[in-house]
Amino acid sequence: MSGSVIYSAIDLTDGFYQILMRESDIPLTAVSTPSGMLWEWLVMPQGLKNAPATFNRMVSHVLRPLRAFAPSYFDDIFVHSRAEDGLSAVDVHLRHLRKVFEKMRENKLYANLKKCVFCAPEIPATLARAAFAPTLRRSCRSVLGRRPRTRRSCANGWASRITFTSTRMIMRA
Repeated sequence: MSGSVIYSAIDLTDGFYQILMRESDIPLTAVSTPSGMLWEWLVMPQGLKNAPATFNRMVSHVLRPLRAFAPSYFDDIFVHSRAEDGLSAVDVHLRHLRKVFEKMRENKLYANLKKCVFCAPEIPATLARAAFAPTLRRSCRSVLGRRPRTRRSCANGWASRITFTSTRMIMRA
């Protein structure tokens, strides 16, 4: 992305639901309802253990020929371009977008237009929660650490020191 001047971010709609279940695996996804009916998933449900990895692998595989200008991260595709071969950055970017959209169409991947950003000088990003921002107290603890408490015990007649950490001490912020 270094040297690029135009960026687009494409957000794929309902990520896991875009992957069809293998025919032989559909009966394994059956869920019983209160009325006694069985429902089977025809698409990959979000609760499966490897669903995120499978979806990421599929998107990476689809976009592999385009990864020089269209890297992906799970359900996000980032397209970046700069001027080359006498063409303006906008012309190059439109060509890149067309190639990405053709790959998406071939593989039946759909974008959420409300979350997409096209032909922007930068892609805006926001921090989802401020809970991840370190506090002074938390920062000091991480740098200085805590001295673990110890107690003496006798095991097989030999005195030994056992270190332990209180769960209360870990949980306090």
